[in-house]
Amino acid sequence: MPFLRALFLVLAVLPLAARPRPLPLKAAGLAAPGVALFVPQGLDPAALPPSPALVAQPAFQAPLPHAWRLRPAFSQDGDRTTARFRLPADVDLYGTGEVTGPLRRNGTRIELWNTDNYGYGKAGGRRLYQSHPWVLGLRRDGTAFGLLFDSSWKADLDCRDGVAFTCRGPAFPVLVIERASPAAVLRTLGDLTGRMDLPPRWALGYQQSRYSYAPGARVREIAAAFRARRIPCDVLWLDIDYMDGYRIFTFDPKGFPDPAGLNAELHAQGFRTVWMIDPGVKAEAGFAVRRSGDALDAWVKDASGAPCVGEVWPGDCVFPDFTRPEVRAWWAGLYGPFLAQGADGIWNDMNEPAVFGTPDGTLPEDSRHGGGGGLPPGPHLRYHNLYGTLMARATREGMLAARPGLRPFLLTRAGFLGSQRYAATWTGDNTSTERDLRQAIPMTLNLGLSGQPFNGPDLGGYAGDATGELWARWCAFGAFFPFARGHAAKNANAKEPWAFGPEVERTCRIALQRRYRLLPYLYTCFREAAETGLPVLRPLFLADPADPALRQEARAFLLGPDLLVVPAWAADAPRPRGRWLPLSLVEGDLDDPLQARLYLREGAILPLGPVVETTAQAPEGATTLAVAPDAAGHAEGRLYHDAGEGFAYRAGDYRLVTYRASRVDGTLQVREARVEGRRPAPPQPWTLLELRAGADLRSAPPR
Repeated sequence: MPFLRALFLVLAVLPLAARPRPLPLKAAGLAAPGVALFVPQGLDPAALPPSPALVAQPAFQAPLPHAWRLRPAFSQDGDRTTARFRLPADVDLYGTGEVTGPLRRNGTRIELWNTDNYGYGKAGGRRLYQSHPWVLGLRRDGTAFGLLFDSSWKADLDCRDGVAFTCRGPAFPVLVIERASPAAVLRTLGDLTGRMDLPPRWALGYQQSRYSYAPGARVREIAAAFRARRIPCDVLWLDIDYMDGYRIFTFDPKGFPDPAGLNAELHAQGFRTVWMIDPGVKAEAGFAVRRSGDALDAWVKDASGAPCVGEVWPGDCVFPDFTRPEVRAWWAGLYGPFLAQGADGIWNDMNEPAVFGTPDGTLPEDSRHGGGGGLPPGPHLRYHNLYGTLMARATREGMLAARPGLRPFLLTRAGFLGSQRYAATWTGDNTSTERDLRQAIPMTLNLGLSGQPFNGPDLGGYAGDATGELWARWCAFGAFFPFARGHAAKNANAKEPWAFGPEVERTCRIALQRRYRLLPYLYTCFREAAETGLPVLRPLFLADPADPALRQEARAFLLGPDLLVVPAWAADAPRPRGRWLPLSLVEGDLDDPLQARLYLREGAILPLGPVVETTAQAPEGATTLAVAPDAAGHAEGRLYHDAGEGFAYRAGDYRLVTYRASRVDGTLQVREARVEGRRPAPPQPWTLLELRAGADLRSAPPR
């Protein structure tokens, strides 16, 4: 019996010893109206750790109301710190950044550790290229909240029982947003983490890429094929094979002997070009970028203090330490001569950073970053998730310094909450499968619900061979993503719109012509995203947050506030309340069974342009106003336009028109109810198209 009593005592004590210890709350209050700040013990509320996710350091402005509902419980277990929220079972969760899986995040767990994840195969797809310590919550009555965990350390985000964020690092602050709607939460998220700048209008066009279009003659062939086939396209992408031995900021002297001449030829045909720059610098003594970086001792260090060396495409590489301001300035300065060759945009890839042949595909966790400019020195465990964002920041600064009169277009693979301030993104190396076709929509939606409006997948799937049917179906709805780029891996089959024969080519041409007709509306949506932080691509529940039927819908989606997009394979998808009238944009779009069906919200006015092959051909303003009057004969819509390039819009050189329609003596009339900005009205008049319930649009599609 004494033995049994002793065993019982041991078993009773062991669980207690393994439990995390509670971490008391040190301070709580309002950092802004409806935004609570919680600071656990171990932090000084007056000197919080620097937050790369936030545009300004949070501080207490008012006491926390006694009735405030959502409060975190902090705990620690060794080197791990957790903040946990208990939530009612009927709360729906969204956001959590770049993730595979369903739109509704209840019952999921992800790892926040940016990972080069080809085909989403590593860790079951639970960690990808970006990390967003953020959750959007939606209650039954349509009110909403946001949870922001302000830590960049390696972490888990668990939504299986309430929400728990556990990081491999010290205590961290938590921000809680309370609002009347999810849209209001997203606007506040934009206040906190910043908003994207308005991109150049050409970046809204269709874009074509491959690993790789090389040599230069092949790039010319692709450009000629687009124009000969009259398929809209604005941008061609240059992957790493343009480089000399994969050395960044160089050009292959055989395949690309005259990059400036190539860019000039493409510009003359209405194309822009985007060129890839990776972070890995070839560890070669005679390489100019290596030499100039050595002069600054610019590299991330290993535990012994020597530069970290890891294998990437050029072989052994060293890696810039972007936590240091002087290193970011050096990196920014490398772009001037490169952009002088005529490149229009930059593509930062492999910037998790990816390293070949290591246990976790990146630098060791104990690698050292020097910090500076407010960032303290620290291990890679702290700065890994920020590496891609800090690289994008330095790249953007270099682009602005080299061409101060042009809006930069930058795409980054790796990122963190707030990286929308510097770059657009895409969802990485997906596959040419039905699975990735279907999950492209919730992935894009959840990135938008995490503050990153300018995103999308590789259309058709990057890895593996696509069938013609898959490519056609993907293009038919993917043409409406904010970032619309077809891309393919080196060992995959050709995935240009014409690669699968005339029937698939026709489907793709129609889909892309529809996108280009929508450019006036799409550009207006991007302007709204830049001003408010609201996503361009939206889940249906954003239109009616209290409707439970919309909470899990991840097939149909909204483009901006007024256009409903229903993929052909989702005809049974629910719709937000009210009438949604079918819309035809180009001849043949209603006859092609693979095309997504488009519906305009009753009471909306949709600005449309003509069918063009590049955004450069698109006139300012709208050539058609599609009007869907409500039962009272009223409708309203907005149209934004500016020069499409440069920053004069910031000084008022833009035109934002609010149109209102009403029926007078049986005739529908539209007027400019409000005009903002000082840009003059475009010279061309617009025509009016009234949508009517039950009308056969095939008989008279708008032109």
